[in-house]
Amino acid sequence: MVSRVRVWLNRTYAENVFFMDQLRRNPGDRAVEIHATHGDPDSPILAAADTADLEPEGLSPAGYVEYALDQCIRRGIDVFVPRLHQDAIVAHRAEFEALGTALLAPPVEAVAVFQDKATAYQAAESIGVPVPPWWRVRDEEQLLSAVEELEAGGHRACFKPAAGAGGVGFRVISRAPFSLVHLSGFPSAYVPLDLVVQAVREAAEPVDWLVMPRLEEPEVSVDCLTGPDNRIRMAVGRTKMGRRRGFTLHEQWLEPARRLAEGFGLHHLSNIQFRMYGDEPVLLDVNTRPAGGLHQLSLCGVNAPWAAVRLALGEDPGEVVPPFLGTDYTVVSGPRPLRAPSVPQQRADEPEQTPVLPTAPVGAVEVDAAQALPL
Repeated sequence: MVSRVRVWLNRTYAENVFFMDQLRRNPGDRAVEIHATHGDPDSPILAAADTADLEPEGLSPAGYVEYALDQCIRRGIDVFVPRLHQDAIVAHRAEFEALGTALLAPPVEAVAVFQDKATAYQAAESIGVPVPPWWRVRDEEQLLSAVEELEAGGHRACFKPAAGAGGVGFRVISRAPFSLVHLSGFPSAYVPLDLVVQAVREAAEPVDWLVMPRLEEPEVSVDCLTGPDNRIRMAVGRTKMGRRRGFTLHEQWLEPARRLAEGFGLHHLSNIQFRMYGDEPVLLDVNTRPAGGLHQLSLCGVNAPWAAVRLALGEDPGEVVPPFLGTDYTVVSGPRPLRAPSVPQQRADEPEQTPVLPTAPVGAVEVDAAQALPL
C-alpha cells in the first residue's frame, strides 16, 4: 500500500489554492494531505488546506527556521514548499532531511544568486543569457544619470527594487508634471520624475533600485522543473500580451531558461521571465519558487505540482511534456472559502497553539481562475 504524502505550504500566494487542488487530483490517485500556515487568518490558503496554523509574527529568519522544523515534526511533513524565508530555510536543508522532510526548493547557493536582481543579471550575462541595460542606483545623481542615458537612447525608463517579488515597487518614469490627469481614473504605475527625485533626495536612507528600459510584450514566464542532477524535466512558457494568455514551446524562450535552470542548479520548481528589448528576448526576472500561475499549465494537460512533489520524494517523474498546448485564454476572479472564526494572532514570545479552524461560508478573494482541467 502506497502511503499518503503530507505537503506543507507556508505563507504563500492566494493563487496557490490551485496548486493544492492539483496535488489532490494527481494522476495516480495518491492520498495527499496538505498543511498550510499564514499570517492572515482570512487567507484562502488556510481554508483550502486539510490542516492549518496561524504563523507567529515577529520571528527572525533564524526563529522562523526553528518554527518550521517544529511544524515538520508535529505535522509529519514529507515535502515542504517554502516561500517565506526561503533563503534561511534552504540553508538548513540537512536538518529538515534528518526529520524526513524534503524541501521543494533550490539549494542555498542558487537562491542567493537570484535574491538580488543585479547579481542575477550579472550571473545570466556570465553564461550568455541576454539581459536589458540596467543601472543600480542609490541616490538622486545616479537616478538622473541612468534616466537621461536611457531617454537619450529613445527608451522610457522604469525602476524596481533590487530585491523583491511580484512586481512590488515597479514604476515607470514620466516627464509629465503632476496634474489632475494623475488623479483621474485608476492609480497608474507612471510617476513624474520630479516627484521621484524629490522623494529620493528626502529619503532617510539610500534607495536600492534597478533602473532599466521599459521592456515590451509579450512577457513569457517559463515554468521549469529541474532535478537535483541539474537536468531539466519540464520547461513550458506561458505568454502574456495584454489580457490575453497563452502557451509556447518556442526555443527562443525555453533555451535561455534551460541554460539558467541547469547552469545554476535551480532544482525543483522555478519560474524564469522574459520580455522584449527591441527584437530580442531578454531576461526580466528569475523566481526560485513555483509561480502563482503555475496551475495554468493544467490547460496543457500538465500537473506540474504533482511532478515536483514526486521529484522531491526521489520518484523521478521523467520528462514532463505537454500532450497539447491549450488555447489562448484570459483570467477572472472568483470566490473562495474562508476559515472561521478568526483566531487571534500568536505573539512570537507566546507558546504555540494549534487552532481548530472549521470551514466557513464563502468570501470573495481575487485569485486566478484558470483551473479548467481536473488535474
